[in-house]
Amino acid sequence: MKNRSSILAVTLALALSGVTQARDLFKQSDVEAALNAAYDNYKGLQEGKNADYIPALAKVDSKIYGIVLVTADGKVYTKGDVTTEVSIQSISKVFTMAKVIEESGADSIFNNQGVDATGQAFNSIVAIEQNKGAEMNAMVNPGAITATSMVKGETYDEIWGKISGFYNDFAGRQLTVLSDVYQSEAESNQRNQAIGRLMYAYGKIKSNPDRATDIYTRQCSVGVNAKDLAIMAGTLANGGKNPLTGKQVVKTENVPEILAVMATAGLYDDSGKWLYRTGLPAKSGVGGGIMAVSPGKFGIAVISPPLDSAGNSVRAQKAIADISNALGGNPLASKPLK
Repeated sequence: MKNRSSILAVTLALALSGVTQARDLFKQSDVEAALNAAYDNYKGLQEGKNADYIPALAKVDSKIYGIVLVTADGKVYTKGDVTTEVSIQSISKVFTMAKVIEESGADSIFNNQGVDATGQAFNSIVAIEQNKGAEMNAMVNPGAITATSMVKGETYDEIWGKISGFYNDFAGRQLTVLSDVYQSEAESNQRNQAIGRLMYAYGKIKSNPDRATDIYTRQCSVGVNAKDLAIMAGTLANGGKNPLTGKQVVKTENVPEILAVMATAGLYDDSGKWLYRTGLPAKSGVGGGIMAVSPGKFGIAVISPPLDSAGNSVRAQKAIADISNALGGNPLASKPLK
């Protein structure tokens, strides 16, 4: 079973990494039409509700709705509110995992916490017990807190500096922590503290699990807007090179593994449904954002705080799917050779 899962992950990664660049694929009018249609179709949608298990998230304006698409060659298209910041939440997991892969190689994640979907809730303690801390991919809390613990550094400040600097390079600007969200999460994250200590008990976190949990809480509280997330996604779409700043943020050879884990487990319990419908590696956060990657073509992000029962933004899912379908973004789609 493990071998088959590994083969599937590698096969998917290879498929995602082989897409041609997007320079001549999109007309400005086509992209603008796709964004306008998606925005107009869902701006009146009343489904879903803000996350409230973190008190600060319940207070976020549920009317925020912004769409940004960034092509691999650096063109930026926007619609709606693309400046208001929300907390990045679980989308941060992608970039901390990427930092660990950069520092220690892809096998460090594969061998320590695994890359398969758990089949359990994102904060499940049962899943940890079932597998003794293994098979906790970095998109669920046990694997994510473990990934945070794997970032190299002797002190809290050194580790945090590396993580926040890496996020800044992806976004192309300096991001800041939303202090009200961090305080709210730190006061209500007892379950994550237990998860961190349990992963430490099973040897996946090597030392100081409480520090790892607090840094994880801080990374989830970083403020981002839709443009930030789209640039971050666009950097992954462009082989790890920020398409606006030109900085190579992550090695190109590491991008397929990052996208494979996103595709496997990026939208909580509905990851399979999302991949089935869109083919896009993506990651959601309970702050209301979703970012998705069409390798070699574009990164796209939508922020809209009301979530469905799985914890994914209702508007964001619908808008991204429509836009990607309109632009041929599905990396798993193919046409027969003539």
